[in-house]
Amino acid sequence: MLGRLSRPLAVTAAGLALALSLSACTSDEGAGPAAAASGDGSPGILQPGGPGEENSTIAPEDAEKAVEPKFNEADVAFMQMMVPHHAQAIVMARLARTHAASAQVRDLAARIRAAQGPEILMMAAWLKERDMAVPTAAEDPSEWDHSQHGHNGMMGMLTEAQMKELTKARGTAFDRLFLEGMIQHHQGAIDMADDVAVDGIDIMVSEVASDVALTQTAEIGRMHEMLDRA
Repeated sequence: MLGRLSRPLAVTAAGLALALSLSACTSDEGAGPAAAASGDGSPGILQPGGPGEENSTIAPEDAEKAVEPKFNEADVAFMQMMVPHHAQAIVMARLARTHAASAQVRDLAARIRAAQGPEILMMAAWLKERDMAVPTAAEDPSEWDHSQHGHNGMMGMLTEAQMKELTKARGTAFDRLFLEGMIQHHQGAIDMADDVAVDGIDIMVSEVASDVALTQTAEIGRMHEMLDRA
């Protein structure tokens, strides 16, 4: 009887020893870098090192500070400057409904109103969500140029004298002034879009700037063609 039990007992003992050995290995692995503590003894966060550098452990509060911001001053400046910039374009476009002689000019003005009105609301919402000031339509965009890119004057916006002349004009005279003024205006917007494409980091702002640059570059081309036929 004892002879028949000895082999199962030996197998059971060997299995128990193997299980204990595996448990010890698992316990040792759990005490690796992930369980490292920061300098004050509190649980730390493992931060991978660069090429050729060792990993390091930092405190949770330092890890929060290390997270890159989602937007910067260039992004904010672009959105703030574009609000009054777009607003003036809409004022110019509204004049075309009753002042323009050319149906093409009126159609172009209608597209500008339809595009830039919603964009103003979107830009204002972006700023509000980040607790940033929203400029009024009458403000000079250069007052919001935190990045100080040295833009000329009001970033392509028409001066008060130019706006008065445009408002008084009628017919073909209005058409020419409108096209010349809107080309100037669009070019200012493209310059601002180019700046934020280099200096900004916000994805949504980058998309807005790209759309502004593409759309208004195409419109400048069409306006030059219209001027040539005038």
